[in-house]
Amino acid sequence: MIRRILVLGVLGAVVLVGVYAAVTLYDRYMPAGRMWETPAVKPHDQPVDPMGEGVVPFSGGEAQLRATPAQNLHPPYDRVDNEIRKKGKIAYNRFCVQCHGRHYDGMGTVGQSFSPLPTDLTRPQVQNMPAGEMFRSISYGTENGRQPPLHATIPPKERWYVIAFVKSLDE
Repeated sequence: MIRRILVLGVLGAVVLVGVYAAVTLYDRYMPAGRMWETPAVKPHDQPVDPMGEGVVPFSGGEAQLRATPAQNLHPPYDRVDNEIRKKGKIAYNRFCVQCHGRHYDGMGTVGQSFSPLPTDLTRPQVQNMPAGEMFRSISYGTENGRQPPLHATIPPKERWYVIAFVKSLDE
């Protein structure tokens, strides 16, 4: 009986050593192995490259736009052409159509649930608004909270494109 237990123990040990040797050989010689050592990025392994000149802005940006009075905000383009209107329509359809709607009347799929409805963008009140004031409204919202601040959602250049497009609705 003891001999049988001893033989089974030795046989089990031989099987375990054989399995361990097979797994070790597989890990060592197969292209991927079982990934004991992952190719993960380890920040402590290599020094961080120094930042290039001009990477961190010290002027301009959203903080400067917010601090600039509305009458001093001007679009980054000299004149509105079809290309700018086209970019504005694309940006409008991406960011604004849900509330202001396909017909610019405040009857978008989301806007219909608001009371009062979002502003009708074809109204003279909107069409006669200076571009800088419209930029501030879109970017930082309105006092009554009807227009949410979108400065973190829409890049500044696209905000100007939307304004050019909205202003072209009465043409």
